[in-house]
Amino acid sequence: MTTIELKSNFHKLIDNIHNDTVLIKFYELMNRVKETKKGSLWSRLSIEEQQELLMIEKESHDLEKLISQNEMLNKHKKWL
Repeated sequence: MTTIELKSNFHKLIDNIHNDTVLIKFYELMNRVKETKKGSLWSRLSIEEQQELLMIEKESHDLEKLISQNEMLNKHKKWL
C-alpha cells in the first residue's frame, strides 16, 4: 500500500466513525504518537532493561532456543 493509499484509507476510516468517544481516543492516541520522539521509550529504560532487551533480541535468532507455536500454545493453554 502506498503512502497516498494509506492516507486515503485512514481518512475514510475516520470519516466512518460516528462515535465521539472513539474519535477523541483515536485523536489522542495519534497525537501522542506524533509527539513521541524517536528513541524516547528506549531512553526511559534502565541500563539493565536495555541490556536484557538486547540479549532477548540476540537469543531470538538462535534456532535452538526457539519453540514451535503449537508447543507454546500447549505449554500455556491454561491461560489462553
